[in-house]
Amino acid sequence: MRRWLVVVLAGALATAVPASASASAGRCRADVPGAERQVAVCLDDLTTTGTRASGHTVEADWAGLTSAGLPTYGRVPGVQVDGYFPDTSTANTNNGWNHDSQFVLRLPARWNGGLVVAGSPGVRRQYANDRAIGDQALAEGYAFAATDKGNTGAAFFDDGGRPGDALAEWNTRVTQLTVAARGAVARHYGRPPARTLAAGLSNGGYLVRWQLENRPWLYDGGVDWEGTLWRADGPNLFTFLPPALRNYPAYAAGSAAARQSILDAGFAPGSEFLWDYHYRVYWDLTQRIYREEVDPAFDGSLSAGVPFCASGTPSCDADYAYSSRPASVARAVERISLTGRIGKPLLTLHGTLDTLLPITRDSDVYDRMISAAGRGSLHRYYRIVDGNHVDGLVDQYPDRLRPLGPCFRTAFDALAGWTRGVRPPASGTIARPAGATPAELARSCSLG
Repeated sequence: MRRWLVVVLAGALATAVPASASASAGRCRADVPGAERQVAVCLDDLTTTGTRASGHTVEADWAGLTSAGLPTYGRVPGVQVDGYFPDTSTANTNNGWNHDSQFVLRLPARWNGGLVVAGSPGVRRQYANDRAIGDQALAEGYAFAATDKGNTGAAFFDDGGRPGDALAEWNTRVTQLTVAARGAVARHYGRPPARTLAAGLSNGGYLVRWQLENRPWLYDGGVDWEGTLWRADGPNLFTFLPPALRNYPAYAAGSAAARQSILDAGFAPGSEFLWDYHYRVYWDLTQRIYREEVDPAFDGSLSAGVPFCASGTPSCDADYAYSSRPASVARAVERISLTGRIGKPLLTLHGTLDTLLPITRDSDVYDRMISAAGRGSLHRYYRIVDGNHVDGLVDQYPDRLRPLGPCFRTAFDALAGWTRGVRPPASGTIARPAGATPAELARSCSLG
């Protein structure tokens, strides 16, 4: 893989052609180095307003990640390239290809010289960032590239030959796309990107962290929107989700002791109104499928355990005890673990009511890791009061939750300024503005 990256990057940049020559060859063409398949088309609008109408996005990929009130942008004409890199797994059915490692690259006609690269959140596919990240990037003139991470769907753990392979592939695929997109941009516009930014939410935020720790030379900075924290010695998903699963039924029946156990696991006081939804939609499924990826021996011949099993049921993930599992499990997690040793500027956003990745067990810890690694000067950390993990729930609880989408937009612009020498606001807890209406919070967010 390292040899492939060197060859592709060097070859792509060496063969960059003047903009005039590229235009004479046809602006609806593009060349993504290393792609096994690619289809380019000129579009009147590369933002989701246009691609939803033209069929060049898949709304199901990004549904629920943003609030309904997040503003849209004006028309951005340009070229879209859909394609995939060589891969053996076939879970991604987008474009009728039944092929993983799919990507989308969008090249605006009016280019600002930059490139934004994103990996998908959760186990979603390559268009998942279109509304939350891609629209802003394109409206501001950036080329935008996104990947499905090499495997998708709830059974992503079937990919790979040993525990941790599927998760490790995510990092490889983001690096692969970054190198290829830089080469494609250089050929299309006649010069390489002046700056390359990484951005992502949830698992996509984790990918930003990992890239800036392990491939910092490819980027000028990144924005991490509630990235997942992986640490072999914890905290990680397997240290706080099982206690929540084990105690939620008793909590729902009125047990004060069970409520306290969930709080002790790291979930924020005041987030109780979100627990039922997260138990039904996120906690159980997330625990089972990620545990199957790193510890398939826990449930024997079962595939991702027993859904919504009661504590005491054989092979029940509610009783999973990460610290008592064989050392091989920690080694699988170690393959994808973070260190805090970022090499380029990073802005992190995290909601105080995140009920999937509790802030005290995730970004609070990662911020301390960065400081302990001596990289604190490269980090800004904004704790957004009343923010939850996905903004779709804001529409259900407009008076209790605050969307992070507008805060991401502010942070993205702050990162761009930082790359030009303008220091972003200091880290801090961002209070909900007094008297702000839900509509106002959906449109703007100050980090100052």
